[in-house]
Amino acid sequence: MEYGQIPGVNKPISRLVQGTLMLSSQRLDEAFALLDAVFAEGCTAFDTAHVYNSGDNERTVGRWINERGIRDQVVLIGKGAHHNADRKRVTPFDIESDLHDSFARFGFDYIDIYLLHRDDPDAPVGPIVEILNQYQAAGKIGVFGGSNWSVERLEAANEYAYKHNLNPFAVSSPHFSLAVQHEPPWAGCISIAGEQGWAAREWYAQNDVALFTWSSLAGGFFSGRFRRDNIDSFSEYFDKVAVTSYCYEDNFERLERAEELAQEYGVTLPQIALAYVMSQPLNIYGLVGCNSVEEFQANMAALNLKLTTGELTWLEGTTPTA
Repeated sequence: MEYGQIPGVNKPISRLVQGTLMLSSQRLDEAFALLDAVFAEGCTAFDTAHVYNSGDNERTVGRWINERGIRDQVVLIGKGAHHNADRKRVTPFDIESDLHDSFARFGFDYIDIYLLHRDDPDAPVGPIVEILNQYQAAGKIGVFGGSNWSVERLEAANEYAYKHNLNPFAVSSPHFSLAVQHEPPWAGCISIAGEQGWAAREWYAQNDVALFTWSSLAGGFFSGRFRRDNIDSFSEYFDKVAVTSYCYEDNFERLERAEELAQEYGVTLPQIALAYVMSQPLNIYGLVGCNSVEEFQANMAALNLKLTTGELTWLEGTTPTA
């Protein structure tokens, strides 16, 4: 396992971050077995959210951490202030409310990395920065940032922080993969993939903001199941989302190049897709949603596969392989 450091988080952060959306307190033995196995492989970082499974996600992860007595060894990522069907919820009130819900569910009152799950571009950044700093100063948050926040909004928030002697957003969690999103999979999603994401990636490279990127496999597009001649055959919800977001000619061409490179390296297509993300010259931590320790081990092998700049640009279709 490889680890990184972020000022304000005084623990090593595994470059692979295990997602926990699939966990359920109704299958506690199964959930604990997966978390134990991934932790034994060296994973120290775990991604949760206030909205996942109506809070059952947080309860399950919190119970595992508490029963194992490993709170000082894991880096917990929490997310809150997600929109609901009635309104956008990126307000100081909702941030506080979600934090208190999460603390109660976890069974402890400290979150290492706290992300606002969505943004509301119409909401002024000042009160948001103020309330996050308040909880950070109280020792309830290690560092904070935005999930699906644009670079422009991050810049505005951090400019406010600097002008008012407050701490800025230190982390960001956008989508990033070899495949380009033609349609956002869900409302309010921000992607930094493709040529249109180049300026954002340059900004992240130049500024001290760590990236926790999601969906390196583009919603399963890089599983290899999706082909030009079968995209009308999918009926499952997440498969249909992948079709709408990623099943376009430019992405099929990227997929074919990824298959070619996978054959050269003797690895799988998903491993090349993850290696593409993790080989970028950025401070990246990859969110993965492994359902078994074998999947996690395959991702670790992809993490160790360092693609060259020439290979990265060739996969994108920019220049020939160096």
